[in-house]
Amino acid sequence: MKESLFFNPVFEDVFVMFSASHLVSIVILVASMIVLYTMKRRIRNSRLLKNSVRITIIAALVLPEIMLNAWYVTAEAWDIRYTLPLELCSITLILSAIMLINRSYLLYQIVYFSGMGGAAQAIFTPNLFYSFPHFRFFHFFIVHMAIILAVLYMTWIEQYRPTFKSIGIAMIFLNAALVVVGGVDHWLEANYMFLRHKPDTASVMDYLGPYPIYLIALELFVAVTFMLMYVPFMLRRKSRAASA
Repeated sequence: MKESLFFNPVFEDVFVMFSASHLVSIVILVASMIVLYTMKRRIRNSRLLKNSVRITIIAALVLPEIMLNAWYVTAEAWDIRYTLPLELCSITLILSAIMLINRSYLLYQIVYFSGMGGAAQAIFTPNLFYSFPHFRFFHFFIVHMAIILAVLYMTWIEQYRPTFKSIGIAMIFLNAALVVVGGVDHWLEANYMFLRHKPDTASVMDYLGPYPIYLIALELFVAVTFMLMYVPFMLRRKSRAASA
């Protein structure tokens, strides 16, 4: 019974933002970030630990996503208008896994801004209807946490760093994705990346005006957010240059 409830497409308990299960998920993310940061030197200096952490994050990205697509099929919930991996976090999830496998600096620049920023917003304002303890609840938070931890792993363990140019690379990627996904949305009458209307759940888009104004405002919001995400690295570079 419990197993069928865990995967049942009909789940009566609706997700409530900042409920106990939501807050616990945020605490788990913060705790994971603290552990990764405090152990960064130990992990960096041990090939076994380094590979173990990297593979664990890859598994946390890939396995739940495979299970999700299997669930779509078995629950007869697969629909080309809703279940293609064309949401921003779905795209950056795939890029995060490839980034970790190949240790790609190009993908790091994209995922640092697009992935971590998008995943953080998703965790704090989830577009989620299934609550704890449904499979979809666990999938949602595990993969979004893994995107953030993938970026932090590359930053703290592999010691990759974004540059100011990285902001432009991330923005070019995002806008290219918008063109492609926007075309798919028009063709399928879908709403991937919320390009045709806002999500049904609360999000930052609620404060950015009606359609299509919120798309323009969101572009500016994203650019400012990316610049703010770069500030710590800019200050660190200036501090090192001053002390040199």
